[in-house]
Amino acid sequence: MSTEKLQNALANSDTAELIELLEDKTLPIEEVQAIYNAFKNDKLIVGQVAMNLSLRTSVYERDKEYSPVMVELLIDIASNPIDMGARWAVAKNPHTPVEVLRHLSTDSINLVRALVASNPSTPSDVLEKFFSDEKIVRDGLSGNPNTPPKLLKILCDDNDKMVRMRLAENRAAPKEIISVLVNDNDPDVSKAAIANLGERG
Repeated sequence: MSTEKLQNALANSDTAELIELLEDKTLPIEEVQAIYNAFKNDKLIVGQVAMNLSLRTSVYERDKEYSPVMVELLIDIASNPIDMGARWAVAKNPHTPVEVLRHLSTDSINLVRALVASNPSTPSDVLEKFFSDEKIVRDGLSGNPNTPPKLLKILCDDNDKMVRMRLAENRAAPKEIISVLVNDNDPDVSKAAIANLGERG
């Protein structure tokens, strides 16, 4: 059904119809790619493709939507100058290849760097560099499983409750760091740290 709809929309350059199709995260990834390849110079379409990839990827079930086509699209969107904003969707996607994350880690837009900082696929050497970046970027480090323990230790004392909260919920953070947060003066942080330790048994 959607294939016929797609062919007609592509043939007629019906961007409104194509955007509607892209709003469906169950649209086959090959069809998403066909739309992108035909309209990669259309800012609205590129933005909607990025949104589609974002919607279909769960951080909790990271392998669920993985496919070579998804990776190809992420690589292409990362270097597509037509829509700077679409790069945020690439920066946060756990299927984005490491070399693309490295490239985006020097992006001029701080939100893009912030999302790279919180991406569980970002390697620890890139995360270390973010520690001296601006606050919005640094804040993403506390919840990342790849953040080096020496940085997490410093983030334990961060003034921002949300930074300590994400750290308290970080399953990959060393036990001794989480144990410090059990005594945090904010009850929500303390509760999250106790729950984290409890789940480890």
